[in-house]
Amino acid sequence: MKLHGITFILTVIGGLNWGLIALGNWMDSNWNVVNLLVGSWPTVENIVYLLVGLSALVLLVGHKKDCRTCGNSASAPGMGM
Repeated sequence: MKLHGITFILTVIGGLNWGLIALGNWMDSNWNVVNLLVGSWPTVENIVYLLVGLSALVLLVGHKKDCRTCGNSASAPGMGM
């Protein structure tokens, strides 16, 4: 359960960061929060991105097991994977 919580938080952080990057690009600005926080340490920045990507993979693989909606396809037609 702890792994699911950690991966969920990292995936949300990654998604929000990508949204801010897009908004920043439209406004000719750098809104990449990860880069702004740890950009002076490129290795740490890459580790953060790697962890976010791995978190997305873990959620993708374990989603049906952890998701209440997808785990019970009778309550949500068409949502079972």
